[in-house]
Amino acid sequence: MVEIETKEARIRRIAQFYYSKKEVQEAIVNFCKKRETVPQYFQGYGKRPDIYEYPAEIFNIAKKGATSFHCSEEIWNNPMEISTDFDEKQYNELRTGWDLLIDIDSPYLEYSKIAAQLILQALEFHHVTNVGIKFSGSKGFHLIVPWKSFPSELYDHKTSDQFPEWPRIISLYLTELIKPRLIEKVSQLTEDKSYVKDFEADQKVMPDIVLVSSRHLFRAPYSLHEKTSLASVVLNKEEIENFQPKDADPMKVQVKNFLPDVKEGEARDLLIQSLDWYKEQQRNKPKTYVDESGAKKQFKKIKVDKNKIQYPPAISQLLNGGIKDGRKRALFILMHYFNSLAIPIEEIDKKIQEWNKKNKPSLKEGYIKSQFSWMQRNKPILPPNYDKDFYKAIGITPTEEELKFKNPVNYTTIKYLQSQEKNEQKPPRKKSKS
Repeated sequence: MVEIETKEARIRRIAQFYYSKKEVQEAIVNFCKKRETVPQYFQGYGKRPDIYEYPAEIFNIAKKGATSFHCSEEIWNNPMEISTDFDEKQYNELRTGWDLLIDIDSPYLEYSKIAAQLILQALEFHHVTNVGIKFSGSKGFHLIVPWKSFPSELYDHKTSDQFPEWPRIISLYLTELIKPRLIEKVSQLTEDKSYVKDFEADQKVMPDIVLVSSRHLFRAPYSLHEKTSLASVVLNKEEIENFQPKDADPMKVQVKNFLPDVKEGEARDLLIQSLDWYKEQQRNKPKTYVDESGAKKQFKKIKVDKNKIQYPPAISQLLNGGIKDGRKRALFILMHYFNSLAIPIEEIDKKIQEWNKKNKPSLKEGYIKSQFSWMQRNKPILPPNYDKDFYKAIGITPTEEELKFKNPVNYTTIKYLQSQEKNEQKPPRKKSKS
């Protein structure tokens, strides 16, 4: 009887041969200089922080079982000095810059192609013509605007200190800019029943901006992908339209530079336009929610009695702790959930500390402090909607009742208002004649 090779065995076999190639080793090491670089061993990651200075190290770690390599968007003076106990100021002192990395991922490669091409057009409109492009290894693309493209200072702020806020804002701006054309173009593909409905198209292919966070890692150029055994190959913009997964066969790769030569400061206009747009959005955009009937209503930050909060099942599961993978995602959800309910910051801190003690291992205190600092400096934002992959990635599936609401805050506020209305409608108790 012939044994069927497992996916893990196959990727390990390919990895050992693939990473023995000198040109692949050099491509990974050259790009990852001054970046935190971490190997993945099929499912689990190696220790952090780590760096690779010599090409041969890539092959040596592959022989020990590494299947892919991931690096930071942030550029550091010395990545090995990074500590999870750092506060925001310490991270800023060590960080020398950051690249804008736009991660386009979709269930369908054709959608990702359209999104990538539209974003490239939007960047060119803002005079950003030198952009790195690579296949993600699965069904998406990574676009990179190098650090050199941005001004060192803007509006009296040191640009290197504005991570992850400014990259998030730029990604949001580009997302909104391409949305009408994206829906139009994707709609042309929907005659094929395998594609999603038109009104869902933009939600399915937009860049994943939430993952732009401190010390966020992405797949290094020419690294393999565990699920597909394909290489994260670098492309020219002309190659996107006709690109097929077979073009990323690790046995046939032709190495190119992921980071293009750029004109210093060429992304200045893009940054200014993005920041101005975001400021205007924050000033004018009303927050809305969808009630149980499906009607859109204006969302107002409602102060809920902390003793009367009705937690959605997903939030209750998170608060139980015991999270091994996805602790940072869980922290993001919980912090913004409580903050959107106008819970005092000291109460949020207390709840987060209690929750963190239940996780093995717990998140470092320095990381939590940096997230709290970011949250306090910015206007409140809602936690991710239930249709995002945030919850599934942590191993939580929202219930059918929860899915009637857009996100956990809508669930809690509407339940709270309904309970208040019921209390108001109760007739007053009659006094006893005695």
